[in-house]
Amino acid sequence: MMQPWFPDAKLGIFIHYGIYAVEGIPESWSLFSGQVTPEVYWSQLDGFTASAYDPDEWADLFVKAGAKYAVLTTKHHDGVALWDTKAEGRSVVRDTPAGRDLLTPYVDALRAHDLKVGFYFSQLDWAHPDYASIRPTKSHYTDFSNRFAFPPDGEESPERWGNFIRFHRQQLDELCSEFGDVDLLWFDGDWERDPEQWNFPELKERITAKQPNVIFNSRMLGYGDYATPEQGQPIIAPDSPWEFCMTVNDSWGYQKADFNEKSVRRLVRIFAETIGMGGNLLLDVGPTADGQITPIQQERLLGLGRWTHKHAEAIYGSVAGLPAGLFYGASTLSKDRETLYLHQFDVPREYVNARGIRNNVKRVTVLGTGEELAFKKPVTMEWTGVPGDLEIQIPDGFTPDPDATVYKVELEGPLELLMTKGRS
Repeated sequence: MMQPWFPDAKLGIFIHYGIYAVEGIPESWSLFSGQVTPEVYWSQLDGFTASAYDPDEWADLFVKAGAKYAVLTTKHHDGVALWDTKAEGRSVVRDTPAGRDLLTPYVDALRAHDLKVGFYFSQLDWAHPDYASIRPTKSHYTDFSNRFAFPPDGEESPERWGNFIRFHRQQLDELCSEFGDVDLLWFDGDWERDPEQWNFPELKERITAKQPNVIFNSRMLGYGDYATPEQGQPIIAPDSPWEFCMTVNDSWGYQKADFNEKSVRRLVRIFAETIGMGGNLLLDVGPTADGQITPIQQERLLGLGRWTHKHAEAIYGSVAGLPAGLFYGASTLSKDRETLYLHQFDVPREYVNARGIRNNVKRVTVLGTGEELAFKKPVTMEWTGVPGDLEIQIPDGFTPDPDATVYKVELEGPLELLMTKGRS
């Protein structure tokens, strides 16, 4: 069930951390696609040390970025668990030089920094001997040739699938029983089976019996609490609560050849546009095999944090702002809808314009500096059928924020829009 903290939080940090960082190759997918041989992929177990793993440093960085929650890959599609699972299968405790549970210190660090605790968990497991035992009947798949995912023709085994489901439930029981309160479960990998094969209603009931306040993302084939668009911003906001998950560069996990980090200005714009549509941003980083977030990704998070802390009033606890076309930038509203925040990405010249606002305006200031700006809000005659534009005057010598300037517009009463064509 959706919890009120989630839509108010606005910013979370996604962490893809696993053995794939040793060679800096795509997480699990390099195995699945044959980019590397199984021997090369699994040899990474020997190089995963977590020798510099310090989740307290991570949590401190996330707070400085302005995040309110974090989500760590407890197990990706390769099946390597980051905790001391008692279930069969690989774990960093049993099979790598790290040799220890990495989840408990992560959970402790987040709670110490007042961050909500999120666990990513892959439903599928391409390494488990019983996973590739049945095929879906309602899937878009037409090619069932990959042996990590599907059995050969005529070799389906419901019994083996039952063994896998017991393993799957055992691991989730551990995650929901051994680490205290879990605020968010971020599922992935639901697409290779039917909802009935996963039995998601039973799974959801089983989890909430242990974690009654947990929320689920949408990757439960219709049984989640919020939508999770990935890597591409939605044009129209989903009908339910939602979260846009996106990487700082082009890769989820650490990839040694990926230097395409987005600029701070671009991250700020994407974040402002997301919250302006009422969503959250889950921004992903990929630590190196020893557990360090790279200096350039740290720099991007700190740069984003400069902007989020300066403009916190316009971010946390806000709701979606003006519809597209009424202001050329993003916008958010206070929950009482009496304060409008206009997020401008370009350098303002002469004036800033917002349309469709029926209310009178009491005051306009620059958020973060308190500078008061003159404005005009003409009162048009009723017969015209349209409200006068809000015109905020930009004085000579005005210094905009280097990433995005936010104007605080105090309204007389809750925001009212007049969305009309005008008198013909």
